[in-house]
Amino acid sequence: MFLQNDQGLELAGSGAGRAFGRASAPPAPEPSHARRLRDSAARIDWVPDLGDRIGSVDWWRGLATCTALCAATWALAPTFRPMAGAVPAPLAGAEWDESRAQGISPLGQGADTGRRMAANDLVAPLAEVPERPTLELSATLGQGDAFDRVLMRAGVGRNDAENAAALVAQSVDPSAIPAGTRIALTLGRRPDRTVARPLEKLDFRARFDLALSLSRSVGGLSVDRKAIAIDSTPLRIQGLVGSSLYRSARAAGVPAKAVESFLKAISTRLSIGRDVTASDSFDVIVQRERAATGETRIGDLLFAGIDQGRRKVQLVRFAPDAANVDPDDETSRGGWFDANGQTERRAVSGMPVLGHITSNFGLRMHPLLGFTRMHKGLDIGAPYGSPIHAMTDGIVAFAGRTGGYGNFVKLVHGGGMASGYGHMSRIAVSSGTRVRAGQVIGYVGSTGMSTGPHLHWEVWKNGAAINPRSVSFASVAMLSGEKLRAFKAKVAQLLAVRVGG
Repeated sequence: MFLQNDQGLELAGSGAGRAFGRASAPPAPEPSHARRLRDSAARIDWVPDLGDRIGSVDWWRGLATCTALCAATWALAPTFRPMAGAVPAPLAGAEWDESRAQGISPLGQGADTGRRMAANDLVAPLAEVPERPTLELSATLGQGDAFDRVLMRAGVGRNDAENAAALVAQSVDPSAIPAGTRIALTLGRRPDRTVARPLEKLDFRARFDLALSLSRSVGGLSVDRKAIAIDSTPLRIQGLVGSSLYRSARAAGVPAKAVESFLKAISTRLSIGRDVTASDSFDVIVQRERAATGETRIGDLLFAGIDQGRRKVQLVRFAPDAANVDPDDETSRGGWFDANGQTERRAVSGMPVLGHITSNFGLRMHPLLGFTRMHKGLDIGAPYGSPIHAMTDGIVAFAGRTGGYGNFVKLVHGGGMASGYGHMSRIAVSSGTRVRAGQVIGYVGSTGMSTGPHLHWEVWKNGAAINPRSVSFASVAMLSGEKLRAFKAKVAQLLAVRVGG
């Protein structure tokens, strides 16, 4: 540290630029007018914001400053005279060919650049191009196509195609091979171009659980069966109904076709819009097959369930014996049964034809006779030719023309119930035949005593006419005996399936 003594000598710690131990002269006082000018210049804003206080003294000062700077920049800017560039002489002859040989042009513009080797004396022209020793092809089996014809279209000779089809028929029915099956072919070398190539190898998936491979050996074509292991464990998916049963089931991974079957099955016991709530849970079991090669095939819906806490609806698809169907036994045709083995068949709709009611059941003024009398059925107005459906299963007791009913069909449903359909334009069933619920039995017309195309629908209970709208066209059947035991075993097997397994 430098200090300064009384004699003006600097000791250690004096300011920079002063000699050690030397007397320092005090600075000369600044004139008062210079100090005032410096302070005034320091207070002036030479670069004010030209967007603020437009028209003020500071604004004009800033504009003058900007103008002066622009003028100085323009005055002091350097100038250059243009320099003439040398233009190369165009290429020609060998130089042009060499340049094109080294350049690359876009293929989209028809490029023809690049080096090429011209034919010389060592090149010998060929009379014909040699064929490949083998040829790899693929063919696709079409709908209703024959196996041998597919091979012949792919280039296989007739004899080889017929032999291959015969070998395939020994392992699987050719008509059972699904359309769209791809067939991998390997054709060998042929002695000359006048004959077809011989079939050396053939591979395809004959069934989901079977692959066939044909190969040529010394003795001719031989077939090799390759069995594929299949896991048939069903797919079980559960979830909450939420705002939409369909969307929730699809989001959970249920296939669209299975969801549609699920809704149809549940709607036979519950009203989807009224009875099913967002807090309910659904339970779906779908037939599934998984191959050892990685493919998965989804089948039909096997189980449809709705859990509402206080109530459970569990429906199982069950077909006791498809080969022995008893027309008088409702359970022999199979269908959806609840967990107790009971099935309920409802009518396909509220009316046998799609239309609107023009005349109700009861007393009315007859439109043609002009007096009041009992109207024993419902008149349903519908377009001419609309199909008329049987409301439930039954036997055709009469089908023909009768009095004022015109073309008329009477069905007997059992339990003392019968129904009649009149004024048809055409009858689609005959007397003595059995019809199922939803089957078309005729078409809307205006035969008999009729003022326009409509259906007259009557229902009888023990021979007395009743209001058709008061009847629920449903049938209930119950499994019993061996069928019930088989059904219970199937229900237990399905309920044992793990979710997502």
